[in-house]
Formats: sequence, C-alpha cells, structure tokens
Amino acid sequence: MEENIMDNDYFTLTDEDGNEIEFEMIAECERDGERYFAMIPVEDDANNDSDVCEYIILKLAEEDGEEILVTIDDDDELDDVADYFDDLFTQEIDYD
Repeated sequence: MEENIMDNDYFTLTDEDGNEIEFEMIAECERDGERYFAMIPVEDDANNDSDVCEYIILKLAEEDGEEILVTIDDDDELDDVADYFDDLFTQEIDYD
C-alpha cells in the first residue's frame, strides 16, 4: 500500500453538468491495484473558517486510453478508502 500526502497539487475538474471546479489534491494512495485521490475544492477551502476539512475521493480510471478521475460507485469500496484516508489524516494531526 503506497500513500502520499501532497503539497499544493491543483487540478481543474469538470463535473457532470460541465462546470469546471478547481481542486487541491491533499493525499493519494494505492489499494488493491487502484489509485485514489483525496481532494478539496479550492473555493470551499478559501471560504472555510472551520477546523473541519471535507474532502472528496476520486479514483484513477482509464477511458479511451486516457487517464481520468472518476467517482466511486461501489459503497463498500468508497467506505474502505474513506476509512483509510480518515486514518491517514488523523495521524497527521499534531495535538501539541
């Protein structure tokens, strides 16, 4: 299992309605041969005064020979990866 917490990797993604949204990748991991990315919307992060960080998880997939990021449709797969990222982020918190 490979993991990486990122520093300032930004991506502009297009949602299903054609809207472009800028995201910051905050972590990535590889599990069971698949790559997953935890991302936060840049606009929400800039406007958020709270200590809570809500993130989305996207999965790397291939479509027509091109790598794309997709949502995870399988609830069990999503829960497993979300638990992993939650544990990873909890380890990164400095309680001093």
